[in-house]
Amino acid sequence: MEAMQMTLAKTPLILVLGGAMTLAACDPTLEDRTRTRDGALIGAGIGAAAGAILGDGSRADEIAAGAAVGGLIGAGIGQELDRQAQDLRNSVDNRITVTNTGDRLVVTAPQDILFATDSASLRADLQSDIRAIGQNLLQYPNSTVQVIGHTDNQGSAAYNQDLSERRARAVAGVLYEVGVPAGRVQPIGRGESQPIASNQTPEGRQQNRRVEIIIIPN
Repeated sequence: MEAMQMTLAKTPLILVLGGAMTLAACDPTLEDRTRTRDGALIGAGIGAAAGAILGDGSRADEIAAGAAVGGLIGAGIGQELDRQAQDLRNSVDNRITVTNTGDRLVVTAPQDILFATDSASLRADLQSDIRAIGQNLLQYPNSTVQVIGHTDNQGSAAYNQDLSERRARAVAGVLYEVGVPAGRVQPIGRGESQPIASNQTPEGRQQNRRVEIIIIPN
């Protein structure tokens, strides 16, 4: 009996993982294929857990069915993120990076192409990139968005926290102007608390001064 349950559990899992690989093979780049696969695997794990919780916690068929459904949903989300990421890359300045982590997109804009030093006023000539991101969000409406401001460690931590919040609100304001619903967007300031490079060098500080737009599928 236990052997039969194991067989029932393995078969759908094999099918969904195989299907995920097939879907991933349709994507144009190695990174995209990897992200679609990761989405399927994450979805399979969540689905398996849901199947166990909704069932009695031990039936292999419920766990496997949850994994199969979750894997297919995860693969679908992964492909949608792949398409959205490519559309974003085609519509913004090449200094803005778009990273697909498998379960979300991270759009990173260096401060220097958005704001003057110590300013939270967006440069009028460079707002087109934020507007293009807003149009993309309207095209792909099934997500929530975090706009996160970051600074280097020059000046006081309190000043940097306030500056990062004002910059996040400025970017979010352009998204609102394009038509992205305010309830979908959360501006956040992180100040100097989340550096991605050393603050001991001018080059590192330049990398740390940035705005990230995190796109999270619903």
